Amino acid sequence: MPKPRILVHVCCAPDALYVFGMLKDAYEVTGFFSNSNIQPREEYDLRLGEARKVALDSGVGLIEDDDDPEGWTALTLKFKDEPEKGRRCDVCYAVRLGRTAARAAREGFDAFTTVMSLSPWKKAAVLNRMGRQFAARHGVAFLEADFKKKDGFKKSVDLSRAHGLYRQDYCGCVYSRDAARKRASS
Repeated sequence: MPKPRILVHVCCAPDALYVFGMLKDAYEVTGFFSNSNIQPREEYDLRLGEARKVALDSGVGLIEDDDDPEGWTALTLKFKDEPEKGRRCDVCYAVRLGRTAARAAREGFDAFTTVMSLSPWKKAAVLNRMGRQFAARHGVAFLEADFKKKDGFKKSVDLSRAHGLYRQDYCGCVYSRDAARKRASS
């Protein structure tokens, strides 16, 4: 009997490497790089290149979404001064989960999920609530997870070091980059 097909939203290679490994026994995994939040362009290209390497090394396909940083900025601009884990992040989660659910439904996947819950900076309960909502809207199952449990984040850090992967020092948007730089300089 074939494994169910799952589309996994990928925000970065280190998180994807760990999550792909967790899911491969139960699912036919395909990654989905949908991250219009990642700026500047050089950072986007670096993270996409690393995601491509991880997908290839993991034997997983990778679908690359259209990049629309202007659209993402228009949706989040009024929340630019929100702290990390604030309303801006909720909008960002919704954009990426919505695009993943729509793509999963359009391409006949059985389910979708995201690697974002691996990060200690992400709110797994919010991601899972949104995932359920998009699953209902698009008629495709959502795999609820909090991948950071059972030392998931630590394991992903160890794996990414062992594979020589680039580990970013901010979530991806210019607002989180500026906040990280401010923290580092104080």
